[in-house]
Amino acid sequence: MRRLSVVMPNYNYEAYVGAAIDSALAVRWPDVEVIVVDDGSTDRSREIIASYGDTITAIFQDNAGPRAACNAGYAASTGDVVIFLDSDDVLEPAIAEHLDQAMRPGVSKVQFPMTRIDGEGRPAGGVFPVLDPPPTAAQVRRWMIATAAYPTPPGSGNAYARDFLERLFPLTDRCGEDTDASTLAAAPFLGDVVTVPIPLVRYRLHGDNRSFLLIDDARFGEQVDQAYRRHLFALEVSGREADGLAPLFRGRHLLQLRVAHRRLRPDEHPIPTDSRARMLRNALAAPFAPGPEPVKHRILVAGWSVVTLLAPEGVARRLIEARFSQGAAAAAPVAAAA
Repeated sequence: MRRLSVVMPNYNYEAYVGAAIDSALAVRWPDVEVIVVDDGSTDRSREIIASYGDTITAIFQDNAGPRAACNAGYAASTGDVVIFLDSDDVLEPAIAEHLDQAMRPGVSKVQFPMTRIDGEGRPAGGVFPVLDPPPTAAQVRRWMIATAAYPTPPGSGNAYARDFLERLFPLTDRCGEDTDASTLAAAPFLGDVVTVPIPLVRYRLHGDNRSFLLIDDARFGEQVDQAYRRHLFALEVSGREADGLAPLFRGRHLLQLRVAHRRLRPDEHPIPTDSRARMLRNALAAPFAPGPEPVKHRILVAGWSVVTLLAPEGVARRLIEARFSQGAAAAAPVAAAA
């Protein structure tokens, strides 16, 4: 690994963007470029970013969304390895040393767990996702092909090879506005996903990014719709269109989102061919689908899904609230297509 690019989109995170930039500048590696794209912030973010002068590359644009900000940052980058660092997260100084050991020809991305911190930067409850034992690249690819999902951190918990990103950028809106949607879905198909089990990023929990699904019933449908679009994108880039939607219906995490959405918004259909009967069949098959989850978790997912689908409306809502509360959601496996 030669040059590391840290691309940082920012919008109205004046309280955190300075710490994020400081952490990127403190990475122990001889060749690191830091590119900060301010996406039309209305707080003091631009003043803070500008104060770093020539130590970073600063791009100021009108508000266009995180995808456009990442496109702009990537276009300005030159690194062999690229991290898209959320501007409220913090890199560990040793991250480049671990990436240098993990990166090799044929690797699309290196992923690693993240340490939770609170808004003040204090420890806030362990690491996520749990990648112990770390899955092999072959396992990740097999799970993705079979269930359209694999254990992966979001956003800042991934570092990408440039030759992989060149095949995807500039990102379109095919997978929505989440900047990691396309990259997470495509990575197992276009290269090896290497897992480093050491936390290399600190993930900040604060009022703007805590579990948001229960804020609005519509959020479940948005997540299911995004998973559907990511799956179609992954099939296209991998040339596996013949697989159809079958893998998508085997994913256990997505099953729970589908069930919740079905009970909360029964008249909406993010996946056109989905139905309650299909969800019941998927729930009964859930313990047997491939994946890293232990048997106990598989059985719990199956049981929760069946009961939530069949329970009276009030009971179903309470089951959904219990499952997707902050603590329960934080413990769930992260799935690329969910």
